[in-house]
Amino acid sequence: MALGHGDVKLLIVEDDAEAASYLVKAFREAGHMADHAADGLDGYAMAADGQYDVLIVDRMLPKLDGLSLIRGLREQGKDTPVLILSALGQVDDRVKGLRAGGDDYLAKPYAFSELLARTEVLARRNRPAQGEDTVYRVGDLELDRLKHRVTRGGTDIDLQPREFRLLEYLMRHAGQVVTRTMLLENVWDYHFDPQTNVIDVHVSRLRAKIDKGHDRPLLHTVRGAGYTIRDAGR
Repeated sequence: MALGHGDVKLLIVEDDAEAASYLVKAFREAGHMADHAADGLDGYAMAADGQYDVLIVDRMLPKLDGLSLIRGLREQGKDTPVLILSALGQVDDRVKGLRAGGDDYLAKPYAFSELLARTEVLARRNRPAQGEDTVYRVGDLELDRLKHRVTRGGTDIDLQPREFRLLEYLMRHAGQVVTRTMLLENVWDYHFDPQTNVIDVHVSRLRAKIDKGHDRPLLHTVRGAGYTIRDAGR
């Protein structure tokens, strides 16, 4: 289902005044709301204070570069989806952008139609669809998407934004085996290098947070296949 007009609130962090003006105008003509920040520091402040659905961040910015801006937001627990725009379009550049906390990466020059489509995908993915569950439960583990809260046995668990998205995806597919490729494409948006160990590292950290101190583990590794979350004790 397409997003309704005005549903997406965007922040565009771009120091090129002409490019920024074009993007703001184009997104507004597409029915969305768009604000603009001309440098990294202003962008960081607006992103930290504002309620945006998606951030569009140029990589090369004055005062604070785009990747540092994104890392700062992630360290503060802000999980607003970020699409990185950059003239640096090699694989290594995209990997650096994604590992800094970006959710998608589009190299310049680009077609606005593709930027619009990618932005709407990020906005949709970050909000519950109509009729979709907003609370997931597996055993005594509970994840509330709207409150952005995870508890086990009634005790709060503090997760980083990427860990929260990883757990959300696993719990949405509770009882099923989720492959590394599925996680790369749906949690990281990587469409390459399925052998990367970034998933194993995050799963290990997540397992330590949700299973440590509990008699019944919920997060399981399925050798040669992937991972699954299930209450094996019931």
